[in-house]
Order: sequence, then C-alpha cells, then structure tokens
Amino acid sequence: MRDAIAFVLGNFTLTFFVLGLLASAAALWFTQQPRTSPIITEALFSYFLLFSMGVANFYNFVMHVFFGEMSAHFIGWADSPFQAEVGFASLGFAVVGFLAFKGSFGLRLAAVVGPACFLWGAAGVHIYQMITEHNFAPGNAGVIFYSDILVPIVGLIFLWLQRRSTATHDGPAVGVR
Repeated sequence: MRDAIAFVLGNFTLTFFVLGLLASAAALWFTQQPRTSPIITEALFSYFLLFSMGVANFYNFVMHVFFGEMSAHFIGWADSPFQAEVGFASLGFAVVGFLAFKGSFGLRLAAVVGPACFLWGAAGVHIYQMITEHNFAPGNAGVIFYSDILVPIVGLIFLWLQRRSTATHDGPAVGVR
C-alpha cells in the first residue's frame, strides 16, 4: 500500500491526468443525449484543464514551496531557493488552469501554452541532466519526464479539437461545463 501511495504521489502528473479522464467520464455519464463531438471534447478538455493544469500545478507549488528539499531529492538535485521560484511559477499556472476550466478559448490557450513552454523546457533540462550527469532519479527520468513532453501535446490536441468543433457548429460548444 505504501508503494502504491508513493507511486501515485510521486507521479502526480499521471495521477491527475487519469483523474481528469475519470471526471470527464462521470460528467459525460450524467450528460443528456446526444453526446455530440463538441460535448465530448468539452468534457475531456475542461477536466484536463482542471486536473492536469490546475490541480497538478497546485500540487507542484505545494511540493516545491513547502517540501522543497524533498522535491529536489526526488529530482536528483540539490535543494536551493530556486525550488520556491519553480513553486510560485506553478501556482500561476494552476490559477490559470482553474480559471480555464470554465473559461474562454483564449484563456484555455494561455492555460496550455504557458505550461507547455515550461514543461518542454523542463524536459530539455531533464535530458541534459540524464546525458551529462547520468541523473536517472524518478523525478528526472521517470513518468514526470514523459509527462513533461506529453501533457502539452494532449493540451494542444484538445485546443485543436475544440477550435475545430466550434468552427463547424453554430456557436460555441454547449454541454458539460
């Protein structure tokens, strides 16, 4: 049980992505028929924003600001005041993610693009650390590394799907919000 909890908390980006999918499924379950493409896209995207951008970044804020030494150790780095800076950047991304849950397309664009720049930059640093320092700590080369690459891609796909579905229908997608 302890190992399972450690996995869930240590791989929080995967955990919150899965929770977002489950919340989307629950929202769609209670949505009246028909479940059109825009309604499904809205459910998936809104809960992705809530969990993968909002909650995951808030968790990252808490871990880096209040448990900085532990977070640095998990990543395989030395603790430094930079932990707090990363934490507060994550807090900003979290707030935008929470606002984008029910926000406009422009706000959703910001909620994906800002963290994408951060996460892809972090993935680049992780690769550099793996090559130059042979740092294969779980927080540097594990699930976190892969989610640094994949979460922004999923967000950009959702942006594209939402833009496409609202452009081909009369007005904005209505449904799960």
